[in-house]
Amino acid sequence: MTGRTQILLIGHNDNGCLDAHRDVAYEVGRLVAGRGAVLVTGGMGGVMEAASKGAREAGGISVGIIPQNDAAAANPYCDIVVPTGMGLMRDFVNVHAAHGIIVVGGGVGTLSEMCAAYMYRKPMVAIRGTGGMADKYAGMHLDHRRSMEVEAAGSAAEAVERIFELI
Repeated sequence: MTGRTQILLIGHNDNGCLDAHRDVAYEVGRLVAGRGAVLVTGGMGGVMEAASKGAREAGGISVGIIPQNDAAAANPYCDIVVPTGMGLMRDFVNVHAAHGIIVVGGGVGTLSEMCAAYMYRKPMVAIRGTGGMADKYAGMHLDHRRSMEVEAAGSAAEAVERIFELI
């Protein structure tokens, strides 16, 4: 691996994101930054914004890879914005930009990123108790091939520790 470790946080956007999800994501961002890694997100609201804020406040770097073609659409805590203009196809860019993925809740967009990570065998850790796709797939395989397990964690600290072990 060359350069700094890059960890992708995926999950709830503004729709369905509760304060509890934001708190977990903020802690993930803070802990990733504390390990000297770069936080990568989809650059929008919800857990992406909370994690970016956590990374910034811990002195880290946050990269937002957004679906729009205008960088102004990103959340205000992204230090680097990559406006793809690709819409939801940017999910694959997000996954390829990361060495490992942490999942906090999430809906079908999160599932799309999880599927991309699964196909490319990128290590994933889902935080239980955050709802959505994280709870549905924590500790499971996404299909019959069982090519890799979505690891399960019970907290932000456990998820960050585990993702660094896996990569």
